[in-house]
Amino acid sequence: AAVTVPGGATATSVDALVEGVHFRRETASLRQIGRKAISTALSDLAAMGAEPGEAYVVLGAPAELGEAELLELGEGLAEVARETGTTLAGGDVSRAPVLTLAVTVVGHAARPEDFVTRAGARPGDALVVTGRLGGAAAGLLLSEEAGPANLAPAEADALRRRQLDPTPRLAAGRALAAAGATAMIDISDGIGGDAGHVAAASGVLLAIDADALPIAPGVEAVAAGAGRDPLELAVSGGEDYELLAALPPGAVDSAREVLAGIDVPLTVIGTVEAAEGAQVRAEIRLPGGGAAPSRGYDQLRPRRPR
Repeated sequence: AAVTVPGGATATSVDALVEGVHFRRETASLRQIGRKAISTALSDLAAMGAEPGEAYVVLGAPAELGEAELLELGEGLAEVARETGTTLAGGDVSRAPVLTLAVTVVGHAARPEDFVTRAGARPGDALVVTGRLGGAAAGLLLSEEAGPANLAPAEADALRRRQLDPTPRLAAGRALAAAGATAMIDISDGIGGDAGHVAAASGVLLAIDADALPIAPGVEAVAAGAGRDPLELAVSGGEDYELLAALPPGAVDSAREVLAGIDVPLTVIGTVEAAEGAQVRAEIRLPGGGAAPSRGYDQLRPRRPR
């Protein structure tokens, strides 16, 4: 593809979805798989406050998928591209043992320093998170078994959508960057693990109040029905694709007001504290004292497929 690059700076991210690891065709349509593949890649640009530009898709297709199926997959990719103002600029197609999509996305900003990294969180900053947590993990549980009787059908449908069709928070990411976010990351592997990445990159302690975490509607009912802790789903479940950011305290109210205008709630969940050595970490503090396990999902550790 020939692309005219505007003046300024670009950010590039690559994300992959593999059948049997990130999704199952028994529970997700090909259109949903295409949508999710590009949305998860764009979420990385959202976490930098970037303006979306181009996307390049490498598709590995198993032999049983014919032209009609591949067109359905492509339409899912194209839908999200249209919705987000992203140009599908190129890619490649090959046969593969299982359905695989690797998506490279390029985002833009006027200057390199306009991008928000994971490395700038400062002691005294407020920790904020967009949206609600735990919905994708609860949606995964619902895809494997019937939901509890006390779960409203609308809530169950919303949880399944969180798992199958995430929304990249591009506008929210740009708003948080404009508000002065000092560090930011998207919550793909659970807030426990992803907050740890920010702590390590910034050399600080992220002190998160477990009681302040905004839990998605329906998560508690699903967790109870499955014999799970709703806090575990919110902290370690992953794939919520919300944004965790560090903000100067004086910027929180204005950022919350801007995000409310695009129907994205913003919740203060903790603070950034000074740290050295082993203190550099993310700590999810329980109301009665102690800390919740904060390990997120490890992409190299086996798990049941999405």
